[in-house]
Amino acid sequence: MTDTIKFTLDGREVEAEAGETIWQVAERQGTTIPHLCWHPAPCYRADGNCRACVVEVEGERVLAASCVRKPTPGMKVKTTSERATKGRELVMELLVADQPPKADSHDPNSKFWQWIDTMGVATSSRFPTAERPQADTTHAAIAVNLDACINCGLCVRACREVQMNDVIGMAYRGAGAKVVFDFDKGMGQSTCVACGECVQACPTGALMEASLLDRSTGKRVVFEDKSVDTLCPYCGVGCQTTVHVKGDRIISVDGRDGPANQNRLCVKGRFGFDYIHHPDRLTKPLIRREGVAKDANIQIRRDRIDEVFREATWEEALEKAASGLKRI
Repeated sequence: MTDTIKFTLDGREVEAEAGETIWQVAERQGTTIPHLCWHPAPCYRADGNCRACVVEVEGERVLAASCVRKPTPGMKVKTTSERATKGRELVMELLVADQPPKADSHDPNSKFWQWIDTMGVATSSRFPTAERPQADTTHAAIAVNLDACINCGLCVRACREVQMNDVIGMAYRGAGAKVVFDFDKGMGQSTCVACGECVQACPTGALMEASLLDRSTGKRVVFEDKSVDTLCPYCGVGCQTTVHVKGDRIISVDGRDGPANQNRLCVKGRFGFDYIHHPDRLTKPLIRREGVAKDANIQIRRDRIDEVFREATWEEALEKAASGLKRI
């Protein structure tokens, strides 16, 4: 049997399984605790560095980060006490100080701004703003706007520990600490393979799909109308995805937790969806015209495709293919 630990959470006695953190137990019990550097997805470990998830442990001098703190027998934890609530709100206000104003933010729908709205924290801060890094537009698919970065380390763990690419790291010290790519190159000049795991993990919009932003302002201008769960169409691995759609066009793709990919995608699965809307994409079955010989080296221009093939129904095309197999 799995050992369990009994402790008190907001006045109720609860049980924690071996290895569970306070945050995980609270989530299972229906208690929502804000979090930024903790990403509850497969293969992500907690870091406890953003302090947005702090809770009060009775008898302890300082607040504890619930994403890394594990309960002990008899521990009394308060997630909604005034001390814990004010502590989390102060952390968020400090982070707001170094963010672009929400109206000018790179992604007003980011997890960060969602938590600000949920917690009722003001979108302006009493604290001064530090000097922020300039935008990096060297990457074809990913926009890097570190003025929105909170140094939570999620992109580092996404790249180094989840995707095992080890392109992203933290460099420099103190107020000058920042995310870097390889030896502080532009992301587009680094060894990045464009898997986009960092984009999916980033809670602030510091790393985003470039196609969603206005390149001149760095603000998000494209938003989805709906999201659809589906599968990546490229290979036979069967990666599960969530496709974000505006009108009848796909605007972005996220990985979804499935046995083949556990939320992860490759560059094709995440960014290679533009072929769907390409004018040369075939959307109806074509059958070779009678009397047109096969030529393995043939190169057909789009405006001459009707000379070799004709449109057919799916039923006719399938019957044609099946008859060919029967002859074999």
